[in-house]
Amino acid sequence: MDDRTTLLRPPPPDPSKAPIENVLEVTELAVLGPDIFTNARKPWHPPGARGIYGGAVIAMCLAAGQRTVPDDFNVHSLHAYFLLAGSGQLPILFHVERVRDGRSFATRTVQARQKGRCIFTTTISFVREGSSGKPGSQASHSSPMPRGGGGDDDDDGQQPLRPPPDDFDGEPELIKQGPFQSDRIEIVNRDSAHAHEKKTRQWFRARGRIAGGPPAHLAALAYVSDSYFIGTVSRIHRLWRFPFNAKEYDDLPADVKTKVRTLHEWEGLGSDPRDMVGQPVVGMMVSLDHSIYFHEPGKVRADEWMLNEMESPWAGDGRGVVTQKIFSKDGTLIATCVQEGIIRLKEEAKLEEGKGSKL
Repeated sequence: MDDRTTLLRPPPPDPSKAPIENVLEVTELAVLGPDIFTNARKPWHPPGARGIYGGAVIAMCLAAGQRTVPDDFNVHSLHAYFLLAGSGQLPILFHVERVRDGRSFATRTVQARQKGRCIFTTTISFVREGSSGKPGSQASHSSPMPRGGGGDDDDDGQQPLRPPPDDFDGEPELIKQGPFQSDRIEIVNRDSAHAHEKKTRQWFRARGRIAGGPPAHLAALAYVSDSYFIGTVSRIHRLWRFPFNAKEYDDLPADVKTKVRTLHEWEGLGSDPRDMVGQPVVGMMVSLDHSIYFHEPGKVRADEWMLNEMESPWAGDGRGVVTQKIFSKDGTLIATCVQEGIIRLKEEAKLEEGKGSKL
């Protein structure tokens, strides 16, 4: 019996494409019906997570939907719900429904299914290039690139943030995985007593050079938009997320302590995990929904440095909401994202019993 985790035998990686393009490749299955696609390769299941990485499902749904619209239509918004944890051991079928095709806009719904069950659903809207009229003939504004640091040449003592150098190689070995490269997370206003006043910032880019044109860049942006997203709530509240009590850190094997310290510092939480002793502990953290507004589709270059800035306007009742702005390296706001997720803290009694984390 063939126990492959994809419906078709995975093709060898295409060296002419960036790693993210190979990760997100979908194949049309015309033999099963119109507008049905499947993943070409096994999706990533993050260690300790309930299911496969949500950003991969978002991006592959977008890739499938893009295959059903004319070339001069670009995605401008995507609204999705995570319904069930996806398995990395089962193929995914992406069913695209052509809801509407107009002169200026086209709408698609895409369902991702495993074993006949819908694990993820999204509605995607596309707009035809140039359909809004000539440049300069519409109302227009945009949030500017965040500022930070210091400088004598600015009245406010701050300068627009600058990306890492093109030859950046500052990731720890533990972080050098996957199709995206990133710098460490910075927490702004980290000493504020109010979580809603804090923000996180991080530079990131796809590894290699993307060869597939605008659709590939947009799918790559969708993929990375889910990275560290709902986890923003845990960072601004300084919640402990590892599957052991923070006060047990000193008793860990040396190699495990190094990994924990590296991840803790990379997420902007400081250099010493022991500072988290006594902090609340995450019992469950799961994304519920995800929205992306693509403001400048033609300017997205996912293989060049981009900056995200995340903040949370609200958390309560076991849930949290996070907003994200994504800027190109020249300061253009290219996307705004919103996500809501489940954020449940571990009860103190269960924490003392040493029960394992659900993450």
